[in-house]
Amino acid sequence: MTASRILVVDDEADIRGLLKEILSEEGYDVEVAADAAQARSSRAARVPDLVLLDIWMPDTDGITLLREWSVIDGYDCPVVMMSGHGTVETAVEATRLGAFDFVEKPLSLTKLLRTVERALDAGRRKRQSERSQGASLAVPIGKAKIGQALREQIQSAASSASPVLFVGELGSGREAYARYLHSISARAAKPFFLVVCASLSGDPAAALFGSEDGGRVEQGALEQAAGGTIFLSGIEDLTGDAQRALLGAIEQNGYTRVGGRERLSINVRWVGSAQEGFELHPAAEPFRRDLLAHLNVITLRVPPLREYAEDVPDLLRFYVERLVDEQHLPLRRFSVAAQNRLRNYPWPGNIGELKNLVQRVLILGSGEEIRLEEIERELAVKQGSDEPLVKQDLLALPLREAREQFERAYLQQQLLLCNGKVGQLAKRVGMERTHLYRKLRALGVDFRQLGDD
Repeated sequence: MTASRILVVDDEADIRGLLKEILSEEGYDVEVAADAAQARSSRAARVPDLVLLDIWMPDTDGITLLREWSVIDGYDCPVVMMSGHGTVETAVEATRLGAFDFVEKPLSLTKLLRTVERALDAGRRKRQSERSQGASLAVPIGKAKIGQALREQIQSAASSASPVLFVGELGSGREAYARYLHSISARAAKPFFLVVCASLSGDPAAALFGSEDGGRVEQGALEQAAGGTIFLSGIEDLTGDAQRALLGAIEQNGYTRVGGRERLSINVRWVGSAQEGFELHPAAEPFRRDLLAHLNVITLRVPPLREYAEDVPDLLRFYVERLVDEQHLPLRRFSVAAQNRLRNYPWPGNIGELKNLVQRVLILGSGEEIRLEEIERELAVKQGSDEPLVKQDLLALPLREAREQFERAYLQQQLLLCNGKVGQLAKRVGMERTHLYRKLRALGVDFRQLGDD
């Protein structure tokens, strides 16, 4: 088990040295800071499991530093205050700001060690509780069989350390499933670090591995994600340089910061997302097959929303309640007619589009009920015929227009499969050729290649 890390902040060198010696002998990993500036730097580099914080320091006092941490970062580790001149007021203020306990100087080492033990135990229980709660909140909702099957696959994959690649359409919730995988894995207590691959176009080595310049160290993604999961969002957007940098680090299981000399080992689980079949599409910089082989040891397909439309009502309610809680938007309910309409909408933008629609109607609409007419107005502005047929909202059109749009898309696709040959098309779709010519002209379908007809 990794030793608990304790940060001792005190301006008296003798006390810092004594505490470091005693706590180290007890098996703790101890770091010391002489003032608030050093404490901020140490805490920013790596969050400790416990802070022993002196109240009276020359630059910034401990209460001010405690208040700064609680306001800016929230409480992610217990803090025990130390003082030789404490007052009831300072103790009350420290407790109000979230301090775990207050010990007086000169320190009783027996009492201090007992307090350290209790504080670390409380911190562990809190993190465990947050992990359990976070895991339950992270479980993707829905009763559809296709979603249940994916969750079962993720639960099986979570027990291994193998790289996982989530493939699916944009907006389908690939990142949410990646977070779910992390939350139920053995690495749940460590970071889930998101890397948007499109952002690695500048200096990918510095972004991934960090840099050193004149003693100043900037941690890269791999170092910040140490012990946890690194999520490569949209690996199809990786440049050639980024692909080479990643491949080298993975194959050697290590890297060196830009400008540095020390060799650092990699301790992350690789999880990525990509559009299905991206490696087959022509691109300016083809994706390296050797890198893909490392990243897609386990490939899980995230289905588009139109494949589990029966979950749309549950998703609508979920996002209404979430946005009301998080953004304090007015509570509104979707009518049965509105829910039914949205169940039959193809959702080309998937979960992302659904969430945006819910947000818009909560912000811009009025009244407790979200009616069908309001939904139709929202969907009307999103119409377009450049989407594949399965993503076109034919239900929003009058019957004649919907039929024409379907026939046009259907015949265009079939004509491509017949290499532009109308004779083959006639046989394929079961139409007499003269009637087919007339239909193609009426629909404006180009049939320039007649081939052997």
